[in-house]
Amino acid sequence: MKLYRAFATVGGLTMVSRVLGFVRDILIAAALGSGAVADAFFVAFRFPNLFRRLFGEGAFNSAFVPLFAKRLEGEGEAAARSFAEEAMAGLLLVLVIVSGLAMLAMPWLMAVLAPGFIADPAKYDLAVRLTQIAFPYLTCMSLVALLSGVLNSMHRFWAAAAAPILLNVVLISSITLAIALGYAERAEAGYVLATGVLLAGIAQLVMLWWATKNAGLDLRLVRPRYTPGVKRLVELGIPGLVSGGITQINIVVGT
Repeated sequence: MKLYRAFATVGGLTMVSRVLGFVRDILIAAALGSGAVADAFFVAFRFPNLFRRLFGEGAFNSAFVPLFAKRLEGEGEAAARSFAEEAMAGLLLVLVIVSGLAMLAMPWLMAVLAPGFIADPAKYDLAVRLTQIAFPYLTCMSLVALLSGVLNSMHRFWAAAAAPILLNVVLISSITLAIALGYAERAEAGYVLATGVLLAGIAQLVMLWWATKNAGLDLRLVRPRYTPGVKRLVELGIPGLVSGGITQINIVVGT
């Protein structure tokens, strides 16, 4: 019965998210059109998602979840919470460094990410600025992926499944605001949407943090330390990070 309820919860919330995602895409097309602003925004949204797949939903989470679940089952909640806090502190440190460097280097990185924009300086500059606004979304969503892994290991599935709904709701609200302000197909619409992406990431992180606390695992921010648990996490995560990174970069450059 519990398995059926979990399946129904995740399936139902995923369906709602897909419907809202369809509405979001229609509104984005209406707000941005098919010109330079749309191209710049989609690049700005794609770049942090590339790193999110590596740090959050890819190599890191595939290494973190089994280790956390093992601690939870074998040593109890206190040991599992301590490991999750150590992993979160290490991940946050890496994300802040990567995000800061990427945002500073974005005028040069954009030449690799979207070489076709070089011929249009206005579009290139807009893409750089929108990506710099949206890039902290990477930090939020990577932490969301970690908290989702924690909750799923504790058999709490609804919050992780509902997080994409919140993303779509915030973006739909941002698009509606841009259209209401008369920004359709203007650069201002791109700025509103890029800000909406960042706000959506923050909203999802707050929701998952609250859900984790409500589940009885009140995670705190601790000083990053290279503990045996973190060392094991790095050993398991690096091979997947390297192989996944090559794949994702090839996909981005190829498109």
